[in-house]
Amino acid sequence: MKIWFLAAVSLMLGCFPLFSQEIITAERYLEMVSERYGTVKDYEANIVIRSGNSEMFGKVSHLAPSFLRIDFTTPAEQVIVFNGEQLTVYIPQYRAVLNQAITQSRRPASGASMASSQGLSLLRRNYIPSFITGPDPIPLEANSREEVVKLRLTRRSVSEGFREIQLSIDPETRLIRRIEGRTIAESLVQFDFSNIRTNQGIPEQRFIYDSPASANLYNNFIFRETD
Repeated sequence: MKIWFLAAVSLMLGCFPLFSQEIITAERYLEMVSERYGTVKDYEANIVIRSGNSEMFGKVSHLAPSFLRIDFTTPAEQVIVFNGEQLTVYIPQYRAVLNQAITQSRRPASGASMASSQGLSLLRRNYIPSFITGPDPIPLEANSREEVVKLRLTRRSVSEGFREIQLSIDPETRLIRRIEGRTIAESLVQFDFSNIRTNQGIPEQRFIYDSPASANLYNNFIFRETD
């Protein structure tokens, strides 16, 4: 009897490693995505921003830790640049350049800035993640052949600008394919990233913006530096 019992225990212990794979929780998966972005020194991608009936198309460039630039094709020639200290927006329709000094606590909270190691660290701190259907890939949208892992992020406090955020993540690269944010006013803003290219050696000079000489300058258009 003792020999049989020891043999059975040995067999179970021998089989145990087959069932000891890590269970991936939503929190752990978001951490893995954040770790992936930690290896990204820079990236560039095509970006589409949708809000209501509005659509904006352009090219986004990011250089770690916080450099960001979007050159739009729609609206044509519109530019958004953040060099780590100042946010600049050029609106060609009004020939206006808007400048805003940004402190550490007031970093821009756009979808493009979320798609970075720094942005994901903030999301992990301020939002609670959960899988929408589970850790297995599902279609990006109805009738789509592209599959992603979808996470739902729920804010921890009412001070966050987005009530809820959904991340659609490429299961192979662990790069963000789509960000959908629902504001406190129940408006939906969607950011799509495609043709993502990482670690291309983007120089800091790309984030220097020379505004047109004929443009009007408006400083501190979001808030005063003393606010």
